[in-house]
Amino acid sequence: MIDDVTIRRIGPKEAAAYTEALADVLVDCVQGGASVSFMLPLSHEKAVTFWRGIAEGVARGERAVLVAEDRDGQILGTVQLILLQPENQPHRADVAKMLVSRKSRRRGIAQRLMAAVEEVAREEGKTVLVLDTVTGGDAERLYQRSGWQRVGVVPKYALMPDGAFCGTTFYFKHV
Repeated sequence: MIDDVTIRRIGPKEAAAYTEALADVLVDCVQGGASVSFMLPLSHEKAVTFWRGIAEGVARGERAVLVAEDRDGQILGTVQLILLQPENQPHRADVAKMLVSRKSRRRGIAQRLMAAVEEVAREEGKTVLVLDTVTGGDAERLYQRSGWQRVGVVPKYALMPDGAFCGTTFYFKHV
């Protein structure tokens, strides 16, 4: 049931205050095999440092962070919109770090996060969104169901958290 989950954009103060909770989600996802720029073992401390940097980016207006939280305020998932782009691409943004804790999956949270991040993009005047994901992973089905267009695959683009190579599939969407 997703009626008890709220999706919202957080501001700079909340982004800074939520670094511990966001780090918990990141560590959980990486431990579950998510290829999201980190290798195993991912320490909580390293994850907190990452989220502190993201909070600074939110404060500078370079990123938007959205969270999915339950009625008790526990963060179940998150997604980012990278707003800062080169000057010849002011209409574009990147979707990054789509994370839903393993215990919260299969509840429609990721789909709701994606719809919300697209709405934030429109509010920010962004009309072209791009993202990348592990080729063959569960997220590909989500993005395809949500109307994202597949651009192509780069084999051996990144590493899985355990060190194995993985292909990366690139997607775009006009919003």
